[in-house]
Amino acid sequence: MELPVTGSMTERFALAPGPQRIVCLTEETTEWLYLLGQQHRIVGISGYTVRPRRARDEKPRVSAFTSANIDKILALHPDCVFGFSDLQADIAAALIRHGVQVTVFNQRSVDEIFSMLYQVAAMLGQERLGLERIQDMQRQLVALADAASGLARRPKIYFEEWDEPPISAIRWVSELIGMAGGDDCFPELAIQSLGKNRIIADPAEIVRRNPDIIIGSWCGKKFRPEKVAARPGWDKINAVQNRQLFEIKSADILQPGPAALTDGVNQLHRIIMDWGRRQGETPQRVAAGY
Repeated sequence: MELPVTGSMTERFALAPGPQRIVCLTEETTEWLYLLGQQHRIVGISGYTVRPRRARDEKPRVSAFTSANIDKILALHPDCVFGFSDLQADIAAALIRHGVQVTVFNQRSVDEIFSMLYQVAAMLGQERLGLERIQDMQRQLVALADAASGLARRPKIYFEEWDEPPISAIRWVSELIGMAGGDDCFPELAIQSLGKNRIIADPAEIVRRNPDIIIGSWCGKKFRPEKVAARPGWDKINAVQNRQLFEIKSADILQPGPAALTDGVNQLHRIIMDWGRRQGETPQRVAAGY
């Protein structure tokens, strides 16, 4: 027996597969949906969203990072909420108790970021386009690594995610530093997923490891290279002596999604390649990094 097909059912079945009303609690899924041309499915975003900039004007902001307006989210009637990491577990639990479908990713490496991007694309019926965009990003990473292979020496890089206390690079940043042509000064900490486990207990250890380049990306506040350079004993560090201190905005490198794999790694690569071209010059002739 065939079921009668009503106009409303016809319209329903004509919809693209996957969730139609999505809340993105972090920036990377918002940016990815825009890149896939699926921004019409987004009904709510994180208040920290800056990529793409237009999202802030087009979508209601419903959350911070570790907190969210549950009532506001429920009022949007989402059929899926995308979150990130254990830090959003309480938000996820509250929404699940209200019967909302929640998908929380926990990507910490470059490979895991690509896996997350593919999974989201597949959920939306955009596997082909998603895979094309992923492969484009992968080809760009290979090209950067090939270009960096011509460096006579790879610079040692200290990436500071926070200053008080000093927290070093998370895993995907450490991996991108390597692809861009440098070596993370604290690779043993990069494998730690939690920031508290990447605290450098003895800041003097940074001086001992003597980075050639220092890159700051302090979440929520502007990197101050002059304050970093003035830390006790840091005048002995190559990066400080040669004025190789730079900022990469956290939105470009510390969100585990398209931004880090494109704009973030490209900034790393430019800094490293400029450092390579300056080798052999005296410190007085080196262009200021701040």
